[in-house]
Amino acid sequence: MSTHRIECTVNGEPHSADVPASRLLSDFLRDDLHLTGTKRGCETAICGACSVLVDGEVVKSCLLLAVQVAGREITTIEGLAQGDELHPLQASFMECGGLQCGYCTPGMIMASCDLLKNNPEPSIEEVRRGLSGNLCRCTGYTQIVESIMHAAEEINRGN
Repeated sequence: MSTHRIECTVNGEPHSADVPASRLLSDFLRDDLHLTGTKRGCETAICGACSVLVDGEVVKSCLLLAVQVAGREITTIEGLAQGDELHPLQASFMECGGLQCGYCTPGMIMASCDLLKNNPEPSIEEVRRGLSGNLCRCTGYTQIVESIMHAAEEINRGN
């Protein structure tokens, strides 16, 4: 099996690796870089558990090959916190009960980062639409939406 040398930045850190041409980004992140916050779910882009940011845009890492991120910047759930300080979305999910089992949480938060970057003051309907590519089997989405709305308020207040 042929491998390709890729260089990319993950959570602000440069990485260089030889990866098989068919290696998925989700597998590269979890297995090679040990960033297990990116979850393997359906592996068909339906559930969104594997969502990460690539160059600031949300993508489902189960649909992207690792070789496609050469020269690009990837942010995973582990890269959102600043040291010991959680990202406002991470803090809001904890505070507002936006997680139950937690499996979908990383993907929900990464999709929400992209949503709030593009729409800092979304309506509830816009949040629901923004999460349409992510599935949760535990919460019924109410607390997830509340968490995102709370985080948007905190971000807009500068907290």
